[in-house]
Amino acid sequence: MREKNLVTAKGQEPTIPLTRARAAAFLASGKLPYLKAPIQQNQKRTFRGNPKGADLDENSNHAPTDACLQRKRRVVLQDVSNICHKGSFRSCLNATKIQAKNSKLAKNSRANISKVGPSDATEGLQFQADAKANLLQEPKSKEVRSSTNFEEKVPLQLSSIRDCGIGDHLLEYQSFGVPSHPQSPPKKGGFYGDIIISSNPDVIDIDADYMEPQLCSVYAPDIYNNLRVAELARRPYPNFMETMQRDITQSMRGILVDWLVEVSEEYKLVSDTLYLTVYLVDSFLTQNYIERQRLQLLGITCMLIASKYEEICAPHVEEFCLITDNTYTREEVLELEIQVLKYFGFQLFAPTAKTFLRRFLRAAQASYKTPSLEMEYLSNYLAELSLIDYGFLNFLPSVIASSAVFLARWTLDQSNHPWNPTLEHYTSYNSSDLKTTVIAMQDLQLNTNGCPLSAIRMKYRQQKQFKSVAALSSPKLLETLF
Repeated sequence: MREKNLVTAKGQEPTIPLTRARAAAFLASGKLPYLKAPIQQNQKRTFRGNPKGADLDENSNHAPTDACLQRKRRVVLQDVSNICHKGSFRSCLNATKIQAKNSKLAKNSRANISKVGPSDATEGLQFQADAKANLLQEPKSKEVRSSTNFEEKVPLQLSSIRDCGIGDHLLEYQSFGVPSHPQSPPKKGGFYGDIIISSNPDVIDIDADYMEPQLCSVYAPDIYNNLRVAELARRPYPNFMETMQRDITQSMRGILVDWLVEVSEEYKLVSDTLYLTVYLVDSFLTQNYIERQRLQLLGITCMLIASKYEEICAPHVEEFCLITDNTYTREEVLELEIQVLKYFGFQLFAPTAKTFLRRFLRAAQASYKTPSLEMEYLSNYLAELSLIDYGFLNFLPSVIASSAVFLARWTLDQSNHPWNPTLEHYTSYNSSDLKTTVIAMQDLQLNTNGCPLSAIRMKYRQQKQFKSVAALSSPKLLETLF
């Protein structure tokens, strides 16, 4: 038979059934003088055995709130915070167990400490102090000792590149566009000398802002050291038009690049996408023959691949087909995309002039009290002009980026020398190393050859976006600059 919980008075008062709501009210007011032990145990079993019924009774009766339940909830909520650690959502569920465990651990630790002798304790404290001092001193010693000998490092890295499957044909022409000076390490500073701290007091440390995580100041020197090696191994042949291609010409390539600039402006693509697109086109044409009717198809296919690599929201295949007035179908684009990706082995990254231009511009801006937007826009304009000219494939991307900064500073200010120790240190090029490239780039700027391709010039004539830097012209370069 089911036992019934009844509350009776001393005399002959009628029995009243004890519900959970009434029990909660009595517990809150302290009026339970007639409850016996068996009834309390029975009540406890009822609460545990039927939690669903307890919820229903609590919702249906408007009795005073359970004070014990409130205290328990408050204890649990004390461990809740906005900082989530691993397993914190589980540990917050039972605060009493956590507190008991912590107190037990504290007692055990005190007991262990009491067992240790005084000499052992002092030795442990001394060891902790020495370890802390070593941790504090270690970064400084590493920063002072960090230096790179390029002559020892480059052959090792190039051999590892060969071991990774990159053919020797990519390394045969690595001497094209490489200045004579960097072959021997400079005496002070530069890419081949001390990476972090230059011995020249005139060099400004552009990596001093270690608190800005987006600058990657700690890793920037190593990153650009690896990019210097990668630009030697991953660059297209500078003479593929004469050796591989028979149906297309240099002017056709220039027309394609000029049209790709318009496409990138139409779809608001970042400049890195344009640089990578041109690199993919040139590298594919290095060892793959293509007819002139499919040259535009190659251009939109490479831009599709570069957009997937660089953009957050890349345009769809149908949009690239539409921009060609549906000259090519979706299936043709996808088929050539597979062919291009197989040729590169899905290794799409390559350092371009834009990659080096970011760091070199940071080194150039270090000498200004306030950043010069005109110099930044003008450097980008000059670097993009080099994409159209087939002859600039003879120069390394880092040389093109350095020459763009050199010519931009000379265009804006002729009172000071456009090259300084800071730029020489971070670019690793002297002004004499850039002479040929700067002269060729000034010819593009002044349009001495009368090139009719005007997409880049129209792009940088906009006042709002680029301050009309395309309208600027530079005076004649002096021999004293080099």
